[in-house]
Amino acid sequence: MNCKTFPLNLLAVATSAAFLAAPALAAVSAEEAARLKADLTPFGAEKAGNKDGSIPAWTGGYTTAIPGDKPGGRRGDPFKDEKPLFSITAQNMGQYADRLTEGTQAMLKKFPSFRIDVYKTHRTAAAPQWVYDNTFKNATRASLKGDIPQGAYGGVPFPLAKTGAEVMWNHQLRWRGTSLQLNINQYQLTADGRAVLTTDGTIDQQMPYYFQEGSPEKFAEDNEFWMIRLKNQGPPIRAGEAIVGRVQIDGSKDQAWVYLTGQRRVRKLPNPCCDTPTPSAAGVMSFDELETWTGRIDRFDWKLLGKKEMFIPYNGNKLLQPANDADVLKGPHLNPDHVRWELHRVWVVEANLRTGQRHQAPKGRYYCDEDTWACVLADRWDANGQLWKTLWSQTLVAPDLPGTVIGAFGFTDLLAGSGFAGNLYNSKKGQYVVKPRLPDSTFTPDALAGEGVR
Repeated sequence: MNCKTFPLNLLAVATSAAFLAAPALAAVSAEEAARLKADLTPFGAEKAGNKDGSIPAWTGGYTTAIPGDKPGGRRGDPFKDEKPLFSITAQNMGQYADRLTEGTQAMLKKFPSFRIDVYKTHRTAAAPQWVYDNTFKNATRASLKGDIPQGAYGGVPFPLAKTGAEVMWNHQLRWRGTSLQLNINQYQLTADGRAVLTTDGTIDQQMPYYFQEGSPEKFAEDNEFWMIRLKNQGPPIRAGEAIVGRVQIDGSKDQAWVYLTGQRRVRKLPNPCCDTPTPSAAGVMSFDELETWTGRIDRFDWKLLGKKEMFIPYNGNKLLQPANDADVLKGPHLNPDHVRWELHRVWVVEANLRTGQRHQAPKGRYYCDEDTWACVLADRWDANGQLWKTLWSQTLVAPDLPGTVIGAFGFTDLLAGSGFAGNLYNSKKGQYVVKPRLPDSTFTPDALAGEGVR
């Protein structure tokens, strides 16, 4: 039966039954893995398009230079001449409801300024061949032990994912380049329509999981898959602050340090996890809301509900084109004039608080693109069962990686009417800059202390 037309709740039942019949949390067989070189893309998506052609076949992704791209500088829009096929508003959303998340529908109802411009679908996802090769190997060598993946390296860990937890690990270990520099502004979006600058900074980040010379055996020695350092140049009250994080496969071993100018010292954060407010977003977002989802998965039980065709933000180089941030913000959300939505197949994963755990948002639902495994939309419910936050991430096409990767991200608080927009590059000269590999010492508390100012 075709999963594109199979009702989501029935697909969940069928999927659960399949899990019971298969070895739990094991790597797939060589016969299954062979599909990655046949009817599936190297990352495990359906290679074919959908029945009516509104989702095309994947033919290798977007790997040629974009007109307007400047190495280390601003990025062009490969689809700048395209016009929306149609727009979805509060008035006509009913006819598209089955392809909209609950949070997107709530946005349309709550904010007259919000709409969805739907464009032609392009399947731009791509990666270097060595990443594809590692992904193929991961299919038969990677497995989950409890909440922790083992045996994976240098590619998507579970390209034929069979559980919600595997999908979320694919998102966290997705291909996004190895070493990057992001020059960013971040804003708190108030309910009365103001955009308050919280961060004007530079982010250096590195993915040791994707060091090309590595191996599962070498990676198992320390299991650090993501390193990040953010230094603030502004606003004035935060100028000179900095944070370093080192994220591990075993989230209980994650480490983070902050440099506070008023104290002139580096302090280790006691709990860089979960629903703790993160200093990188001035405490406006929690750690596990960055880029839709980041961090430990052991506070939730993850249920794979199935695959659906949904309208999601995609190929968002359009958002990068305005020269200032004010043009891309409109009240508590992004300006719809600069946001591109497309129809894509996504995996839907539901998170429910695990017995004995605590979290401000005990339920969540995540929508993860089949081509990249990036979770680009999510909804979170509070302890009273109210739809509380809708989270979003914008993807951009970066053929110099090559890849389609998350750029800007944020959320809207549907109860308070406020929001947050992070990693905006519009007023910056460099947008998602690919860099040479940085020394490990860049991501240490000693480096923070040595660079401390004020």
